[in-house]
Amino acid sequence: MTDKQVNIQREGGGEAANGARRPIMLAIAGDSGTGKTTLTAGLVEALGRDRITSVAADDYHRYDRQERKELPFTPLNPKCNYMDIMDQHFHHLSMGNPILKPVYDHDTGELGRPEYIEPREFVIVEGLLPLHTKKSRACFDIKVYLDPPEDIRIAWKLRRDTTKRGYTEDQVRDDLKKREPESVEFIRPQRADADIVVRFAPIEERGETAEDPLSAYLLLRPTISHPDLTKILDEDVKEGMHLKLRRDDDGKPVDSVHIHSYADREDTRKVEEAIWAELGVDVPVPESLGRIDPETRDEPLALTQLILLYHMIQAAQSATD
Repeated sequence: MTDKQVNIQREGGGEAANGARRPIMLAIAGDSGTGKTTLTAGLVEALGRDRITSVAADDYHRYDRQERKELPFTPLNPKCNYMDIMDQHFHHLSMGNPILKPVYDHDTGELGRPEYIEPREFVIVEGLLPLHTKKSRACFDIKVYLDPPEDIRIAWKLRRDTTKRGYTEDQVRDDLKKREPESVEFIRPQRADADIVVRFAPIEERGETAEDPLSAYLLLRPTISHPDLTKILDEDVKEGMHLKLRRDDDGKPVDSVHIHSYADREDTRKVEEAIWAELGVDVPVPESLGRIDPETRDEPLALTQLILLYHMIQAAQSATD
């Protein structure tokens, strides 16, 4: 089945094969260490695990960590992944059908027993290559690419891989050097196919560095319908958040949302409530948004997650109209 056939099938009434409403599909793509798992975890917590299925695209690795040591390519290369099976599985999920998903253990580097996955109301797929093929892209209602500055990404990856995955700093840096050509060739081109590009970065004009709290920059392309932020991000909140019209890489105008790290909580609360009100749902804004740990809330992360949540719920509402 081609990507065009997938689009036609998914748009044909929005009904899954079992008669239920087909799930809303969100893809979060990005290089290793860009924060995909953190962003996904907040969305899962906000919607509730009974309503959302989370799938790791990196589970489709062909080889375990030991086997990859003998290969001339890295996990960033499609040759290192079962891309055809990934395409099939994303299509099955998008039509409301279960899959038998492979499992890759990032802690041990070993391949595990396949896992039976049933799609719920929402499905999030996060990983290195979920937007690599046309067929995969056709399966998603919302496509996101995480694009932090490279020095930020390297710092995040170093911290994660040395504390959670048992690598030394030298091993991580060697691996980053080996992966760079394939990152350029296979990972970063996915940015062009995203509806939303998210960048967490310091505000250099204020003298901030990677060690400071990070601001969020969201590029909202007109490929999907976004919340009307022109009235929400008004003069009352401009010190912490603002909306700009800028040119995309192809020269086309796009909206760019800046959420500063120093944004006041009272201001972000107003913005949250205004965005949430557009959905017309009879529940409060989820308090779990932006949670780094039980004691820490990050305002740029919270509003980024809220905007993604808005798109997911809006897509679900549109599917029932």
